[in-house]
Amino acid sequence: MQHKISKGPLLDEHGNLVEAGYSFSLDKEYSRKAIKGLKGRIKEWDYYYIGDEEYGIALTIDDNSYMGLVSVSVLDYKNKTDVTKSYMEWLTFGTTNLPSTSKDGDLQKESRKFNMYFKNNNGKRSLICSMKNVSKGKDFECQISLRETTDKSMVIVTPFEKKRHFYYNQKINLLSGSGYFKYGDITHQFKKDKTLGVLDWGRGVWTYSNTWYWSSLNAYTKDGHRIGFNLGYGFGDTSQASENMFFFDSKAYKLEDVEFLIPKDSEGKHQFKEQWQFKSQSGDINLTFDPIIDRYSNTNALIIQSNQHQVFGYFNGEITVEGKAYKIENLLGFAEMVKNRW
Repeated sequence: MQHKISKGPLLDEHGNLVEAGYSFSLDKEYSRKAIKGLKGRIKEWDYYYIGDEEYGIALTIDDNSYMGLVSVSVLDYKNKTDVTKSYMEWLTFGTTNLPSTSKDGDLQKESRKFNMYFKNNNGKRSLICSMKNVSKGKDFECQISLRETTDKSMVIVTPFEKKRHFYYNQKINLLSGSGYFKYGDITHQFKKDKTLGVLDWGRGVWTYSNTWYWSSLNAYTKDGHRIGFNLGYGFGDTSQASENMFFFDSKAYKLEDVEFLIPKDSEGKHQFKEQWQFKSQSGDINLTFDPIIDRYSNTNALIIQSNQHQVFGYFNGEITVEGKAYKIENLLGFAEMVKNRW
């Protein structure tokens, strides 16, 4: 069942969801003040990924109440290498001031070691960042401009089994990017006709232990069309809607279920660098994924644990919507499996 949500407040007077489901735009009004109790379980983040065939960068600002995070990643697809630098701040409890909507509002975090600034004036987005000593004395900086190429996005309202726990999420795919980044002796220009990205905008009250699977594609076909998808599952009650959606140029299509088939060895351990498969029960999703980079991190700080495999590689196969099969041929994207106790 796929329930399309209506416009209005996200939460009722008791802090529970008014309704669960999906939309193509951010129709529900989120307010941190409307959350009742559970202030230590509130988690908010803005995550941007921007890339072309040579390089990708990821920038994150989040506020998980008991801690905040600022993070930079650089992906080098030619040399199949990656580097990530993150800074934590304890007991932020909303002082990061993430905007209540993705449509407007600036976000900035700075210290002696970094300055990260997400500017958003009515959808005109700029990402400005500098960070010292990301790795081996190499500094990072970037200035990126982003514009939306479609008014459609993936929006989902997902409840958990516990009252007043929920996840409100928007993925804005096919963001057209331009600008540059510098990392050490690398200076790379992102050209607007070759660069696409995604915003992962998340707000919610999470349970302590959960696992999620997420995959995103934002690419150009050989004949110049923009093509992408958002695929994911693994947590919460998704009986009202999945987060699966397919994008082609300015159009968006809702998809049903998906399963990430990650290979395992004889002992049942995931082999993240071997070929994955993506399947759906209806057969509308039929993809393979050949990894080149596994951006792995494992945080274990007392009661906080986060085991993350964000894997970058090439998708092949097809997605079928409204009776038409769209071929995906050697297009660069990512897929991840994340286990959190947070």
